[in-house]
Amino acid sequence: MTSLALGYLAAGLGAGMSVIGVGLGIGKLAAAALEGSARQPTAAADIRTSMIIAAALIEGATLFAIVVCLLLAINK
Repeated sequence: MTSLALGYLAAGLGAGMSVIGVGLGIGKLAAAALEGSARQPTAAADIRTSMIIAAALIEGATLFAIVVCLLLAINK
């Protein structure tokens, strides 16, 4: 394999792993938020707000990882 093909392979694997990681992370976050809301219904609004903020931070980090992978693929 040439270094060009390895660059594309690395970019694809990196982007795929970051998307899988964000899916698992947000799924776990949502499960914990729902469980917390079920245990403490009066705090559901605060829990939901914290969950949305955390999910946005996770997605932002994932977008950064995908951009880095795309740059890796373009520059190779």
